[in-house]
Amino acid sequence: MTDGRATWARSYCRNTTGDELRSVLTLMGPGGRIVETHCTVESQDEPGGCGTPHRSSCGGPDEYVTVAECAGGGVPDGTAEEAPLLLRSGSNPAPSAAG
Repeated sequence: MTDGRATWARSYCRNTTGDELRSVLTLMGPGGRIVETHCTVESQDEPGGCGTPHRSSCGGPDEYVTVAECAGGGVPDGTAEEAPLLLRSGSNPAPSAAG
């Protein structure tokens, strides 16, 4: 997302599992810039949000990629056996005007 000279990422996840979920949202930008945010998604019927901090833009929106991952609560070490990955979703670049 962009607003003026700020860029950030936001994701929403509905958690109806009855258990707490963990979400990691990663925003990757030009020049190897990376911002990663860890969130907890409570069990409820309404979607819970996760967002990175707003940072000064460095390039256009098409130079950024986001990845959102949701995993079971498990233990904090994040091993696959303890916290299975439930969802991974990445952003897609906007279609070009030529194509």
